[in-house]
Amino acid sequence: MALIRHTPIGSHGFLPDAFARRRTRVLEALGAGAMLIPAAPRIYRAGDSELPYRPGSELFYLTGWCEPDAVLLLRGGDADPQEILFVAPRDPDQERWLGPQLGPEGAREALGLGKASVRSMDELEGSMGSLLATVPVVHFRLHGSGSLHARLVRLVIEALTEGRARGARTGVGLAAVADPGGILDELRLRKDPEEVMALREAARASVAGFEAVLGRLRNGIHGRLPPVTSEAQLEGELLRAFREAGALGPSFSPIVAAGPRACTLHYTDNRGAVEPGDLILIDAGAEVRLYAGDISRTLPASGRFTDEQRALVRVVDGARAQAVAAVAPGVPVAQIHEIATRVLVEGLVALDHLQGDPADLIASLEHRRYYPHQTSHWLGLDTHDPGGYRVDGTSRLLEPGMVLTVEPGLYLEGRLGIRIEDDILVTPEGRENLTAALPSDPDRLEDLLCQ
Repeated sequence: MALIRHTPIGSHGFLPDAFARRRTRVLEALGAGAMLIPAAPRIYRAGDSELPYRPGSELFYLTGWCEPDAVLLLRGGDADPQEILFVAPRDPDQERWLGPQLGPEGAREALGLGKASVRSMDELEGSMGSLLATVPVVHFRLHGSGSLHARLVRLVIEALTEGRARGARTGVGLAAVADPGGILDELRLRKDPEEVMALREAARASVAGFEAVLGRLRNGIHGRLPPVTSEAQLEGELLRAFREAGALGPSFSPIVAAGPRACTLHYTDNRGAVEPGDLILIDAGAEVRLYAGDISRTLPASGRFTDEQRALVRVVDGARAQAVAAVAPGVPVAQIHEIATRVLVEGLVALDHLQGDPADLIASLEHRRYYPHQTSHWLGLDTHDPGGYRVDGTSRLLEPGMVLTVEPGLYLEGRLGIRIEDDILVTPEGRENLTAALPSDPDRLEDLLCQ
């Protein structure tokens, strides 16, 4: 597999036109209003020990900007200019410690913005009031973190106070604040071709990580390496392989849970022992070009499933397969969960873990002891990407360009947990399983581990 190379700064291989098209759609939706999107804050592990910076998804989605200390202002209607990106000026002292910065001039060239569209953050305080003076509503989140967000909250409240007073006199002025998600979440829910390409790359890198885990288990089983005895060994293989495949790193904290620890749905300690008879539930994904992969597989530590383990894994994999097969345009997203739940409950009844009619068991929520979570979530720049699951009180219908996970599971408290997950793109014809290259069938997994 060819490595996917990235520069420390820039737009992760996306062309400026992709971001410009997205901003145009936002401007069309804004009417006479405005939208204010700050960069994500820096995050510190402790003291001045800074964690690797990850751009905020919304600002990146609209601009491709990857540095902290930046603000995008979009103004609809006949405002001039309509697009203004405030970025930090270059600071040689800071660059010595943190590396090169683009600054306003570099931003104009890198992002394809006109000269009037990029300003220094030094101008933020003095210009925001006048820029918001005539807009009726600004789409901005009053909740957030970091010093930059706090500055913007103050500026927006000042503009709102002045706008309410001006509106009483002239009928024109800022009068309301709204959540940007009302516009952005709907746009981000439907992936454009550039995003689909990035998600395919993230899926490939994610598969490579799981293949490395299978290889490590196999080498331990056959004596070519010491046997795997800890979750940490497999987490290390995942992270190494993600980076080797070109990923920025994991798209979320990996879950490597052996034995009963797999019943903790968001277990991330990954320091427990792996015993020979354990099932190992791994839920992880690679982040490529800031887009997320998300895969779950459940593997036998010894290379072979017990009869009980194999039967339960078959039930979960059957639920996954039937739910994936149902993904298509026009299908309610809730139907994917309903199909997976039905297959799981029928399997639990057949294996005598539940007794009764499957429909009655589902209606009374008896299955929630074994299957407490939903089957799907949206996938994109965020592992749990935004977008409502219901529209006007009814389940949202799937559309081409949407990407969702399908991840049924079964959990026998105190004993074992099983989850199997793939990433599915809704296409005009039906679906594309982006992670289909990674086997999930227990017989195929045994062949890979024991051959």
